[in-house]
Amino acid sequence: MEIIVLSDTHMPKKAKQLPERFLKELKDVDVIIHAGDWQTLDLYETLKDYAPVYGVYGNVDGKEIQNKFPAKQMLEWEGYRIGLIHGHGEKKTTEKRALEAFVEDDVDVLIYGHSHIPVLRYFKKTLLFNPGSLTDKRRVPMYSFGKLSLTEKGIHAEHIFFVD
Repeated sequence: MEIIVLSDTHMPKKAKQLPERFLKELKDVDVIIHAGDWQTLDLYETLKDYAPVYGVYGNVDGKEIQNKFPAKQMLEWEGYRIGLIHGHGEKKTTEKRALEAFVEDDVDVLIYGHSHIPVLRYFKKTLLFNPGSLTDKRRVPMYSFGKLSLTEKGIHAEHIFFVD
């Protein structure tokens, strides 16, 4: 199963259209996951033409997004459990807030956003994955999004980094 992961798109404020580099990856994807801060449902309407879209809302998302997506979601494919949350809140780091949200759950992958900082590492037995942002790189040198491959042999996760 091939999954594209994105977050913190802030569209149309940070970009009017999706980057070409991102669109190239949508051709053979099974699922798209968005970890919040969409800004409007227009992006969802665009993405759903490529593959089924799952997501959560973030701290900049209004009622329109909040009515469509939950704050936290548990997904399961190919026998893997994937926790999904934006990660916003007060005190602690984004990563710690994301981990605490799923402390009672046994997740193989924890996808979160909010910080716009790409992360790919393990915490104990959980793969932590923040795709970064494909429209608002902030303090990092490149824009980014993520790819997850789920197979019976394991999980492969990677970031796709690109410039404008």
